[in-house]
Amino acid sequence: MTVARSARLILCSGMLLALAGCGDSGIEEVRQWMDETRRETAPSIPKLAEPKKFTPYAYQGKESVDPYDQAKLAVALAKVKAQNSSGIKPDLDRRREPLESFPLDTIKMVGTLQKPGLTYALLQVDKSVFQVKIGNYIGQNMGLITQISEDRVELKEVVQDAAGDWVERKTTLELQEAKNDGPKK
Repeated sequence: MTVARSARLILCSGMLLALAGCGDSGIEEVRQWMDETRRETAPSIPKLAEPKKFTPYAYQGKESVDPYDQAKLAVALAKVKAQNSSGIKPDLDRRREPLESFPLDTIKMVGTLQKPGLTYALLQVDKSVFQVKIGNYIGQNMGLITQISEDRVELKEVVQDAAGDWVERKTTLELQEAKNDGPKK
């Protein structure tokens, strides 16, 4: 054996001894602790609640008439129309009067005029004043004047309801008192 070879052998064996001295660095202790913990800890699985009992529902209506059947709807609408047909219908062919072009909320009663056997109401729209008597029409809902007194004009309007039928509605225009802001200087 040569000196170099023997030196190499000594060096390798020294390294092996140094590595053997390092040991497992406590890995074996950790493995033992893990095994012990696994044995001591038992898994806890909560019990599941019993499922609710399902009772199927037997639908009995499949043999009955479909509620959205067109024929059924037509019959129901005809019944409603027959019950509501009061015969009220506006005269759409008559000549329109001047105050029928204004909405009723823009018309104000400002006074009355009396002539022998006839009472007129004075109605103001914007800055114009009109004379009307019983039987005249005012407002956009075909309002027929039925009564005139010193402080009010009563009328009967003909309007369509939600079902499209014509119905009568009573309305009143009351006398508008003039606002007095005091004497002007």
